[in-house]
Amino acid sequence: MPLLTVLALMALPFLEVWLMIAVGGWIGVPWTLAVLVSLLVLGVAVLRRAGTRAFRDADQAMRSGEPPRGGLLDPLMVMAGGVLLIVPGFLTALLGLLMVLPFTRPALRWAFAGWAQRRMRRMRERMDREFAAQGVNVPGQGGTGGPFGRAPGGSAGPGGGADRPASGRGRVIQGHFEPVDPDDSRDRPAD
Repeated sequence: MPLLTVLALMALPFLEVWLMIAVGGWIGVPWTLAVLVSLLVLGVAVLRRAGTRAFRDADQAMRSGEPPRGGLLDPLMVMAGGVLLIVPGFLTALLGLLMVLPFTRPALRWAFAGWAQRRMRRMRERMDREFAAQGVNVPGQGGTGGPFGRAPGGSAGPGGGADRPASGRGRVIQGHFEPVDPDDSRDRPAD
């Protein structure tokens, strides 16, 4: 997936230039430049309005001690859409308009939420597999771990074998210790 994203980002300028040339041949160069400048002005206006609204909502939320009323995804989408409108090109402007328009944002929000949930689930599964391979138990994920999430019998010291499987390590004796203060008079021999 990252390679595909890199290739798409590398191809984007070439597609934008090709599309500008095609539109310029279709409607003429002056009209093409006028459309691109008007998209830039629209992007600046969207960014200014979204920025002031986001700042006002954040200020109100901090004063009241409650989370922002609209969430954070909508202002971020509007700001990203404004930036995409400022970037010269028709493909980026189309994507920016999709992010700015209020009737397309719910579909984008739904798609982003689904993508984020799938991504988090994959990351959690990968972390669980890596922890299980190291013999570490994540609290709340089941298993028989000690108070620090290590499998029974695991040693917390460096090279203590926490990366080995938990089976066959012997008996675990639970307890606690109290540090001894060297200046404590109880531990000194009487004179």
